[in-house]
Amino acid sequence: MARFLYFAWVREKIGVATETLNLPPDVSTVANVLTHLRGQGEQYDNALSDNNLRVAVNQTYAQANSPVTNSDEIAIFPPVSGG
Repeated sequence: MARFLYFAWVREKIGVATETLNLPPDVSTVANVLTHLRGQGEQYDNALSDNNLRVAVNQTYAQANSPVTNSDEIAIFPPVSGG
């Protein structure tokens, strides 16, 4: 099962900080994961509809076409700014 970590306002909108989910066989990229999660309910759709979200797979920043498996840790968080 894939382990999901949610940070900042993503965590607040979804209502949990971590969870484990079994990804269907057709969910094999970061983009697929985000689409799949948005279908899990209104809170997920609201939290994950921002196109500026960042995703890390196994603690490495990932792109939309980066592969994912059920053995991965997937972190989702808003963009970070600083100064």
